[in-house]
Order: sequence, then C-alpha cells, then structure tokens
Amino acid sequence: MEKWECVVCGYVYNEETGDEENGVAPGTKFADLPEEWVCPLCGAGKDEFEKK
Repeated sequence: MEKWECVVCGYVYNEETGDEENGVAPGTKFADLPEEWVCPLCGAGKDEFEKK
C-alpha cells in the first residue's frame, strides 16, 4: 500500500488506513478516491499530493 503527501500542508494519505472520518474505507487506493475528495486538513485537491 502506498502513502501520498499533501505538498501544501504535509498531511499523509495512507492507503492502508484510508480516511474513515471522511467516508474513505481502509484499503482504498489513492487513484480510487473520488475526484471531489480533498485534503482533510487544508482542503487541497488530489493534484496537490505526491507519492511518498
């Protein structure tokens, strides 16, 4: 499983743990996140994330 970091604020999306607080189940790949998903800390879009 991969990790993706927000280049704006440093939040790390971990595919293994997902983002359950925002309706994303553990095991959800970053590529499978809905296009409207944004960083839960700063609101940056998916295009502001880089693979760690």
